[in-house]
Amino acid sequence: MSTVPAHRPAVPEEEHAQLVATGIRLVRGTRTVLDGLDLTVTPTTRLGVVGENGRGKSSLLGVLSGALHPDAGTVRRTGTLAVVDQELPVPVEATVGDLLDVELAAEHAAVAQVQDAARALAAGAPGADEDYARALTTAQALDAWDADRRVDLALQALGAVTDRSRVLATLSVGQRYRVRLACLLGTVHDLLLLDEPTNHLDAAGLAHLGAALREFRGGVVLVSHDRRLLGQVVDTVLDLDPSRDGRPRRYGGGMAGWRAGRTAERSRWIHDHQEQLAEHARLGDDLARARSRLVDGWRPEKGTGKHTRATRAPGIVRSVHRRQEDLEQHRLDVPEPPLALSVPELPALPDAELVRAEGVTVTGRLPRPVDVALGSGDRLAVRGPNGVGKSTLLQVLAGTLAPDTGSRAAAPGVRIGLLAQEGSRPGNRCAQEVYEQELVRLVLADRLDESEVLPLSELGLLAAQDRRRPMAELSAGQRRRLDLALVLAARPHVLLLDEPTNHLSMVLVDELTAALAATAAAVVLTTHDRQLQRDTKGWPRLVL
Repeated sequence: MSTVPAHRPAVPEEEHAQLVATGIRLVRGTRTVLDGLDLTVTPTTRLGVVGENGRGKSSLLGVLSGALHPDAGTVRRTGTLAVVDQELPVPVEATVGDLLDVELAAEHAAVAQVQDAARALAAGAPGADEDYARALTTAQALDAWDADRRVDLALQALGAVTDRSRVLATLSVGQRYRVRLACLLGTVHDLLLLDEPTNHLDAAGLAHLGAALREFRGGVVLVSHDRRLLGQVVDTVLDLDPSRDGRPRRYGGGMAGWRAGRTAERSRWIHDHQEQLAEHARLGDDLARARSRLVDGWRPEKGTGKHTRATRAPGIVRSVHRRQEDLEQHRLDVPEPPLALSVPELPALPDAELVRAEGVTVTGRLPRPVDVALGSGDRLAVRGPNGVGKSTLLQVLAGTLAPDTGSRAAAPGVRIGLLAQEGSRPGNRCAQEVYEQELVRLVLADRLDESEVLPLSELGLLAAQDRRRPMAELSAGQRRRLDLALVLAARPHVLLLDEPTNHLSMVLVDELTAALAATAAAVVLTTHDRQLQRDTKGWPRLVL
């Protein structure tokens, strides 16, 4: 945790605290990251910031905290502010105790000032009563006497290192993060800015974080992909994904209000765009017909005099000009709506056992024997902590990894698709080329019929400009979308999904969840995503 310098007062302003951002515009290179953003944060604010990677969520927190200066607009802050970022306020050669001392400096100083003022008061020093009153007010506002205990409790709840002598350089990034997050939750601030705070937390840590944010008495701005945490904490959502007019959207009613509002707005956007395209096409057809009449349609039948032809010609020319003007004046001002996932129909093999694994183990990776049998339409959620073999089991079921003991068998002709955690490698080939070459390979190997081949554009996973970009230029989220496209385009009878929400937007995860509920294919899922676990709680479970 780092606290914002200079503008941060020593004492919380409580109900008077406020952060007001007006007309914020932020440009990076040739790309406008934020534009036309107005935002007010008060002690009652519970704001979630959502959007795909690269939409400016972290940049927004940087602007609000003062770490980034916008290209246009202003930010005014009143009250104390804390923000979690990746920069340690102490060198990595320092210890955990050094970090805690820095983060608790204001609280320790407030207690010391009360003690000094008390001694001065006891000695009868002039003005000591006023100094004591001020020092006491500051310490009470910071709840300073209880700060160390609160941080200790947060360290334990988050599974953080409690040994103050440990050198930070010996800790993992996740361990350092948990120490700093504990400091944030254990100290008093008017406003909290949190950027993906669920990173590196286990189930107990996530539960503690959700409870702590719900009980926090100040304003909260939360950037997160964790739909469960957002649902627990926020009552307003700021969506930075593309909108019809290019401006951010704000939705009340928490995550439910965001989903309903976004869906309604997206439906209107699609309807208006299609209607405008249809009207533009109609005007184009009218112009084409008028031009056709100008060429030959106005000519009278044979034997009609030149005077009649000359009389009709100007009217047809005027008609062409009028329709040309109508077409030019009809602006296509409704932009193309964002992509929406379109999962193709996945096939079923009724009354057939698609794949079976009996007593399978893999040395060092899947230590205990596991049995799995899948038929069309079956659902299975594989659960367990990291390292117990969930990914390994999916590789065995897919046939890409042979078990050391036990057996694995698949029905003749069954197609099994595995969305692994490690997907497409960056390279010089563009996404479209990677996709097409894989489908050609499947067709030539008689794994896919030509009639089942789908263009990449029809899956709604990659925009046109991204389909032509080299893989090395795609973000992790875009490469993950291509991986999903490759799996779905192969039309599997069995769909194996290993942490499918990694690097995917919340909107796409919601669309994928809905598609999984309707497909006829068998589906096996491993996920740490708490909302997806909740959405699939009715599935049979295999706990490793």
